[in-house]
Amino acid sequence: MTTSQTTARVCTWSELDEDQPMAKITRRRIIGEKMMISRVQLSRGFEVPSHSHDNEQIAVVLEGEIEFGLGDDEAETVTLTAGQVLHIPSNVPHSARALQDTLILDLFSPPSETTGVDAHS
Repeated sequence: MTTSQTTARVCTWSELDEDQPMAKITRRRIIGEKMMISRVQLSRGFEVPSHSHDNEQIAVVLEGEIEFGLGDDEAETVTLTAGQVLHIPSNVPHSARALQDTLILDLFSPPSETTGVDAHS
C-alpha cells in the first residue's frame, strides 16, 4: 500500500493486504512518503541471512523472542524479547532468527517496496 496523500488516514491492521515474502513470515505494511511501518509475524525457526540496506530500521518486539546478528560476520548477537527495541542504522549488516513465534513492528526510513526479507525470497 503506497500513498502520498496530503490528508491523515486511519488503517486497521487486519484490513491491510498481507504478503509472505519468505517461508515462516507474514507481513502487513503501511508505506508513506518518508517512512514505512510493517507488522511482521514470524514463526519459530524463521531466518533471514545477513544483509544490509540504505534504510534505517527500528524493530519493536511486541511478542516472542528473536536473535539478531549484527555487523560484519555477525560479530555481535543480541536477543530481544517483548518490550525491547533494536535500532539498526543504515547499511549495517544484520541477520535475524526467530527463537519463538514473534510479532514485530518494523519501521523503515526512507520507505521502500522491498526490504531484506524480499531480497531472500
